[in-house]
Amino acid sequence: MTRKVAAMDAKEAEEVMRRNAELEAAAAASAAREERLRRELEAALARLAVAEEGEERLCVQLGELEAEAMAQAVEYQQRVRELSDRLAFVDGILRP
Repeated sequence: MTRKVAAMDAKEAEEVMRRNAELEAAAAASAAREERLRRELEAALARLAVAEEGEERLCVQLGELEAEAMAQAVEYQQRVRELSDRLAFVDGILRP
């Protein structure tokens, strides 16, 4: 019976060692996957920072363009009023 117990113990030990090797391989794969995902996350965060900086620059440029467009619209409106006044004045002279 001792031989059977020893055989079972050896078999169980072999199974435990095999399972341990599987778990170690899975842990190593998991650690490698975690490291890869960490690098991907860092790269994504760097791209996000660049995109946010670009968005900020575009917002500043848009604000400047809006201000310039508003100034041009005011100038245009003023010029149209001046021309309308001149036209009314000339029309008043030509039509007594």
